[in-house]
Amino acid sequence: MQIGGRDSGFMGEINVTPFVDVMLVLLIIFMVTAPMMVEGVNVDLPETTAQPLESEKEPLVVSIDKDGQVFINDFKTGRDIFATKLGKVLEARQDRTVYLKADKTIPYGVVIQVMSDIRSTGVAKLGMVTLPAMEKGADEN
Repeated sequence: MQIGGRDSGFMGEINVTPFVDVMLVLLIIFMVTAPMMVEGVNVDLPETTAQPLESEKEPLVVSIDKDGQVFINDFKTGRDIFATKLGKVLEARQDRTVYLKADKTIPYGVVIQVMSDIRSTGVAKLGMVTLPAMEKGADEN
């Protein structure tokens, strides 16, 4: 009666431990890399409230006028160097929140490109500045 010798034959069970180890490593890799594969622009839209948002500091506002010109606060900048200038402005600021104002006649693609440039500078929060909707029956002036 020999146990574990050479003549004992083939093992009848499958060892699944290496398979499980490989699957767990792949699961972790996909969980870490999946959020990085998503492309798009994340926007924190303001909620519809009647009161304005309180701010301790002067907010950083990026504006796009009806001619498609981009402004950082009140200073005009070209769209080709906009991201570079915004990055320099944000280096000196503790708060990395930016508010975007765009004329309603501006094409959607231009607004998205500016939003993409803003997000590429590492902005923590991007808010859209809008006017409250007029109630039905209210006089428009």
